[in-house]
Amino acid sequence: MNPVSRVLVVSDDAAWQADVLAELAAVAGKMANPFGLCFEGVGRSSDALARAGSDGEVQIVLVDKGLKEKGTTQPAVQLANQINRLRPELSLYILLQDDDEKVVMEELASHAIDGYFYRDERDFNGWFRILAAEMGEKAATPFYDKLKQYVRMAKDSWHTPGHAGGDSLKGSPWVGDFYDFVGEEMLRADLSVSVPMLDSLLHPTGVIAEAQTLAAKAFGAKKTYFATNGTSTSNKVIFQTLLAPGDKLLLDRNCHKSVHHGVILSGAQPVYLDSSVNRQYGIFGPVPKQVIFDAIAANPDARVLILTSCTYDGLRYDLKPIIEAAHTAGIKVIVDEAWYGHARFHHAFRPTALESGADYVTQSTHKILSAFSQASMIHVNDPTFDEHLFRENFNMHTSTSPQYNLIASLDVARKQAVTEGFRLLDRALKLAQELRQKINSTGAFRVLELDDLLPESVSGDGVQLDPTKLTVDISQSGYSADELQRALFERFNIQIEKSTFNTITLLLTVGTTRSKMSRLFDALLRLAKEQRPPRVLGKMPEIPGFSRLACLPRDAFYEAGERLPLLDDDGLPNPALTGRVCCDQIVPYPPGIPVLVPGQVIEANIVAYMARLLKTQKSIEMHGLAEEGGEFCVRVLRNDELTGLPSRAWFN
Repeated sequence: MNPVSRVLVVSDDAAWQADVLAELAAVAGKMANPFGLCFEGVGRSSDALARAGSDGEVQIVLVDKGLKEKGTTQPAVQLANQINRLRPELSLYILLQDDDEKVVMEELASHAIDGYFYRDERDFNGWFRILAAEMGEKAATPFYDKLKQYVRMAKDSWHTPGHAGGDSLKGSPWVGDFYDFVGEEMLRADLSVSVPMLDSLLHPTGVIAEAQTLAAKAFGAKKTYFATNGTSTSNKVIFQTLLAPGDKLLLDRNCHKSVHHGVILSGAQPVYLDSSVNRQYGIFGPVPKQVIFDAIAANPDARVLILTSCTYDGLRYDLKPIIEAAHTAGIKVIVDEAWYGHARFHHAFRPTALESGADYVTQSTHKILSAFSQASMIHVNDPTFDEHLFRENFNMHTSTSPQYNLIASLDVARKQAVTEGFRLLDRALKLAQELRQKINSTGAFRVLELDDLLPESVSGDGVQLDPTKLTVDISQSGYSADELQRALFERFNIQIEKSTFNTITLLLTVGTTRSKMSRLFDALLRLAKEQRPPRVLGKMPEIPGFSRLACLPRDAFYEAGERLPLLDDDGLPNPALTGRVCCDQIVPYPPGIPVLVPGQVIEANIVAYMARLLKTQKSIEMHGLAEEGGEFCVRVLRNDELTGLPSRAWFN
């Protein structure tokens, strides 16, 4: 299938426009045209915006600087800026009459413009070559192309990895099926730093550097770095770059556990902000805006604020006023956009965190776009960015033997996002709306809307919902969440994203198809027709609020401590834990919010919460508890250890 790259020529000079379109079409018919450049005209700004906002095959817009529209003094300038806001991945060229017009455009819209043509030059072969080259740059995958080239060179491998391009597996009576399953090309492309032409992720100067530069342009960053250890490692890298031991940071308690691990590794002093809670559905939302503002005001020495936007359930902050308040206080802002890496490429999802002013953004490119698992990106817009320090921390966490197929997948995912991301996301949005209606029609299942999901404490905070994340209320179906997941998997071959006690979450992406949607709807409809009576679903106990820190998390984590049982001899919450200081991060999953972090003082209600979870929520995993002799234990500081910690004085 050949691509189509539509070029819109916007001009109200109908005769001139018709001539230009005919000439460019003639050139396209006789010259090499690998990107399928084709040309169409529109006469008004409104028509151009409508086409750009609805046609995913529009790739380039040519705007006549002489465009005239009633009530607008500079319609070409206005249109350039509007197109850039609507679809920043589009290439935009201005058709000029003279150099004076170029000066005006540069003053008012230079950030939006990729180039200029002069109307009277009529060098249509030259125009076409430039536009084709523009598409070539946008569609380039420098690392992936070089990787393919190297594989096709068929070099003998006398270096790592040990399978030597799959030769150790091929033809084996024991493991030859793995060779067949994975495929020859994938194994041949599994290479190492011993191949100089493929550049180095730890010190990129060639094709990896080129691929990262293209990604920065695509996502709106000054610098972009590819990460093959996932967003978990990306968060830790940024923490160690920005925070020295004892530095204070503000963080959403609902952040991913990698953020809490980053607190330990960096030696930072955290100020935990409790998330909003939707108790009806067991869903945790953003931190209330006023809580963030109050924390900024109360901690003038804070260096960093980190937030998660959007959340696992699709709730995203109104980031701009929060970031402005943080910057006014001299605080750097990190946004974990692990679940929102697609947002740049459709106006329904924007503004992104970078567009809202964030200094650092981490994205799991593999979650929503077409990269392989573990493939992520770090985007940087920090005006005081210390690249050397960042690189030292990046290299501390990054493997010296990165998976080159992961890097290639990031290169390819970026290319797809800028060339057809709008079209694919537009399809996902339409399928999401249709799926909402179909699920609601079953009578037993209902897709929750923003008002249903939004905790009351953030109802006036401008929080928005990513419509491609569908949270379905199952309470009228007669199924428990575990039973429903099992039925979908075993009877209908469907695997969902996650669940709470009375909801399931469905994730639509650029890979969602109508056929998949049809099969899911059919499954839910069949289950609804069973007409099971609604059942009372036991709610998860409410997670206790954060207590307080007795010392830095890092200090508590690195002490040996002692292990005390969670339950006493009678099977009740162990009172001996009350008042002790936890050494580990203990996370019930789901929901994935730490109930205890290293350095936190344990209170009786926290012990009771963990004990109740173990007894009543069998599907919950309790990460961080030690298990000894069939008993769950909590690692806590010994009294002599706590007394000897220098950071203890900071919290008394």
